[in-house]
Amino acid sequence: MARHVPVVMRAERITLAGAGGLLVAAALAIAVPSLAPGVVDWRDVFAALLWATTGLFTVTALAWVALTYVVGTGYESPTPEHGPDDVQVRILTVDAESVVQATVDSLDGRFDDVHVVAEEAMTVDGATVHVVPDGFECDAVRKGRAIEWARRALDCEREFVLYLDEDSHLASFDGLPDADVVQLRERPRRTGSFLSYLADVYRMGVQIEQRAFARLSVPLFAWGGGIAVRSRVEDEVTWDRETLVEDTAFVWAAARQCEDFTFELATAVCRNEAPPSLHEIVQQRRRWAAGNVRAATELPAGYQALVRVRNYAWALSPVVTLVVVPLSLLGVAVGGSALFGALSLLLALLTVFWYLRGVVYYGPDELPWVAAAPLAPLITVVHSLGTVVGILDPPGEFRVTKKAG
Repeated sequence: MARHVPVVMRAERITLAGAGGLLVAAALAIAVPSLAPGVVDWRDVFAALLWATTGLFTVTALAWVALTYVVGTGYESPTPEHGPDDVQVRILTVDAESVVQATVDSLDGRFDDVHVVAEEAMTVDGATVHVVPDGFECDAVRKGRAIEWARRALDCEREFVLYLDEDSHLASFDGLPDADVVQLRERPRRTGSFLSYLADVYRMGVQIEQRAFARLSVPLFAWGGGIAVRSRVEDEVTWDRETLVEDTAFVWAAARQCEDFTFELATAVCRNEAPPSLHEIVQQRRRWAAGNVRAATELPAGYQALVRVRNYAWALSPVVTLVVVPLSLLGVAVGGSALFGALSLLLALLTVFWYLRGVVYYGPDELPWVAAAPLAPLITVVHSLGTVVGILDPPGEFRVTKKAG
């Protein structure tokens, strides 16, 4: 069966593939002139593409700086007002019984309303297990379908529903602030590939921008591995929409539908698993990128443009780190000016900063990973490659990232 790709995704794919193809063709033409006709000046084409790529990354970087250090400056998570007795916990899984058991075991003993929503029957001590019926139908798919079934089927008399992924160990919990949606903090733990883990450390450095989201009318994304939703807001908005990123799509829908919508960042921390292999991290980022672009079509034009530009910038960022910066450091003239070289160097330093900021976010125990800072260009590629794949070859359905257990 042919896979339906929305028009917006086809446009993204054609543009990115065209830019990448031209970049490779221009580089080959410069390296081996006999391979290309002299109809165009391939050096000018190469320079123009590098300028465009670097310019896009620069705009995104400036937006990140403004968001994080202007909009988000001074933000502190509000004082918690809701303890475990105001929270029903729902843990989502397919069939990873041992992984879920470890997550339940990590919960504060004060949580007394814990449920596991699974696709297969299992036994989990300390939680009530519910199996999503095969015959349940709704617009949502895979994980979103399971969440929507739970919303309809499970009685909830608590103020909040706290959703955790099967591998999200709740490392700390001192309560939830009073908001419609509360995002828990994420701190992935290493399970396999050290490059996958360092890519998540890098992502945590970038993700400090979340402190600005409470001040935006629409948060730029959400992480469903640890997110609390006010139960009446959940019933008003529902999870019943077809998407690969049910968490972000829900928050975007809530921001549009709920009057005086509020979003806050909690102090609570989840220690989820970093993808165990390079293949898994590429597939995870692939789903995120494709899902965000598709879901963004429901956003106001300004936010939609921002989401798409950010995706493009991450997809093309390896060009800056692997092509522009090395050539500039080697003294090879690229971009046609010293300004271009200085700009590309500043962007390279920003990628190192993001990585180091992620290490600091983890705390003293992970400080030895500072020594891996010279690998920042490679880490950027690992982090971004899935975005490239997600735009060029968007997945047709939700894929669960494999867990090490």
